[in-house]
Amino acid sequence: MDFSPIHPFYSANDFFREKVGAKLVKLAVDGGFTCPNRDGTLSYEGCAFCSGSGSGDFAGSRNDSIKCQINKMKEKMAPKWGTDNKYMAYFQAFTNTYAPVETLRSIFWSAVECEGVCAVSVATRPDCIDDKVCALLAELSKKVYVCVELGLQTSNDKTAELMNRCYATEVYRDAVKMLKSFNLDVITHIILGLPGESRSDMLSSIDYAVKCGTDGLKLQLLHILRGTKLEEMYRHKPFDIFGMQEYVDFIVYIIERLPQNISIHRITGDGSKQLLVEPKWSLDKRRVLNAVSRKFIEDNTWQGKNIANFNKK
Repeated sequence: MDFSPIHPFYSANDFFREKVGAKLVKLAVDGGFTCPNRDGTLSYEGCAFCSGSGSGDFAGSRNDSIKCQINKMKEKMAPKWGTDNKYMAYFQAFTNTYAPVETLRSIFWSAVECEGVCAVSVATRPDCIDDKVCALLAELSKKVYVCVELGLQTSNDKTAELMNRCYATEVYRDAVKMLKSFNLDVITHIILGLPGESRSDMLSSIDYAVKCGTDGLKLQLLHILRGTKLEEMYRHKPFDIFGMQEYVDFIVYIIERLPQNISIHRITGDGSKQLLVEPKWSLDKRRVLNAVSRKFIEDNTWQGKNIANFNKK
């Protein structure tokens, strides 16, 4: 793939076109799952940054069937994308492999049976991946394209403990290795701007995910959301958060040091207007994306241009 300041990185659109031969419209659905970090298995508090909806603020309603959610999401997306599309069912809310395999089978196949769905993305925790889950997802991948989104967030175990992540970083490494052994693609979620983390810490998390074998990255600007433990921490003792230009500069710095085979599925994030405490500037997502695009052009740079200097500040 040729990169330039105009087409500066290997995007999710590029990645999924290669996988299914067409643009995918992503439909966020709620599979009705919970999380071992919320039901008392590991903790009742959840991760400090996670909203009450398990980071599924834009997913469908779990009171509806999977089929009903998908149909409603199709209708919601139609004004922007039309109705003649290929769709990805994105199991976004909470931990989407945290259930018996037969339950997972029923839920995932309900999505696959919906008209136009040719891909499934499963967001989950690395400590909720085992060989039975992998075998099920590999079976599903014979019918549709399947990828797994793992929430690493940080490779710094000290930060992870502060955020109540409740698993050691090496668990992520093992989960990626297992998923790849079943020929399943992995997208890794990393949060930029966690309290106390330096630029070097954030770069180390990205480098760790790449070295573990991830196929793609979701780079998420830290959102401080109302009702979370993180909000309590911020109000009690405010910590540094990114300014917009500072974040734009850092995103370009990261991407120009990434290997060109790593797909980039997110560079900022969507925050709920009702829940977002800070940073407020992130609500204008189009402005942020435009600023990133301008930065690539102004700096005449692209993904991988400065790969040799990845972990240099």
